[in-house]
Amino acid sequence: MSGLPRGGAAIAGVACSDLGAVAAQMSPIDLMAQGIARALDDCGLRLADVDGLFCATTQARTSAMSLAEYLGLPDAYTDSTIVGGSSFEVHVAHALAAIDAGLCSVAAIAYGSTQRTVGRKQASVREYNPYETPFRPFLPATAYALAASRHMHQFGTTREHLAEVAVAARAWAQRNPAAWDRRPLAIADVLSARKVSDPFTVRDCCLVTDGGGALIVVAPERARALRRKPVYVLGCGQSITHASISSMPDLTVTGAVASGAAAYRMAKLAPREIGLAMLYDAFTINTILFLEDLGFCPKGEGGRFVAGGAIAPGGRLAVNTNGGGLSFCHPGMYGLFLLIEAVQQLRGEAGERQVPGIHTAIAHGNGGVLSAQATTILGTAEAL
Repeated sequence: MSGLPRGGAAIAGVACSDLGAVAAQMSPIDLMAQGIARALDDCGLRLADVDGLFCATTQARTSAMSLAEYLGLPDAYTDSTIVGGSSFEVHVAHALAAIDAGLCSVAAIAYGSTQRTVGRKQASVREYNPYETPFRPFLPATAYALAASRHMHQFGTTREHLAEVAVAARAWAQRNPAAWDRRPLAIADVLSARKVSDPFTVRDCCLVTDGGGALIVVAPERARALRRKPVYVLGCGQSITHASISSMPDLTVTGAVASGAAAYRMAKLAPREIGLAMLYDAFTINTILFLEDLGFCPKGEGGRFVAGGAIAPGGRLAVNTNGGGLSFCHPGMYGLFLLIEAVQQLRGEAGERQVPGIHTAIAHGNGGVLSAQATTILGTAEAL
């Protein structure tokens, strides 16, 4: 992402669409449009102002085409890059570049999914892989379980360490009235839950929900004239290391090492200067891997880093304050929700879960089976 201007764009509006289990007959494009309408209202812009559409979903092969038709924006600049759940962090970088190049001035980044309503098999058809499919892996859980097993073997990470991630996410979710699952959760509950793919139980795995939302990205000077406190894009980075888990170079090291380094370099910040970490937690091992690879702790120390409630409310580092994909929502591609929560936290609008006094946040997206990593660093005016 070299060449992109630090702070060259700002997120002016954010909103979730309906979440959880949406109304019958709603489509992913309905949810995208709903999210855009709400995000425009959040910042005080109109649909007629939008001249850039960035979107991705597994349920619409030509989502940008469908969204442009739905919204009546035939001349909008479009980008439907799809690299799994990290697509929306990539879209932020692309929107920044497009605004800087004059290709658009008001970029709407949107997502929608009805995977809970229509069923996951209909929402996301898995491609045949001649190297893995014959062995009938239960994907994606089996792929992440493989990484977790290797991390446990290599570094002494325990099942209790993994469970700490789920328990912390639930503790944050209990402060979020929009979270799908707010029931009490203890480490013993995680360990004794139904097994999914060893070493994971169902509580180590993300939710299956419907949902969507949108971001509105504009030039900094325009953002400062709008309704909400601007949140600036300080750094971006991405890395694709593999597609299939059997081709991952090292099961304990993700592309977040490279994407994070690029984002920190552009943002001119270090991990110790980040006030909030929003990390894509499709599975409990993700949070541990990304804490390591983004520099919050040394490689192999992630399990010990999260122990004792360290990433729960009141802990040493605020992580996944909305409840994450483990307890807030997970419609299949979760990266947009990381950005929405980061913006709301930086604007001081997170209510009971608000992290006090923060001016920087990292939103790290993950796509595929630890395949596509994308990092976005955001900040308030004080961080510019």
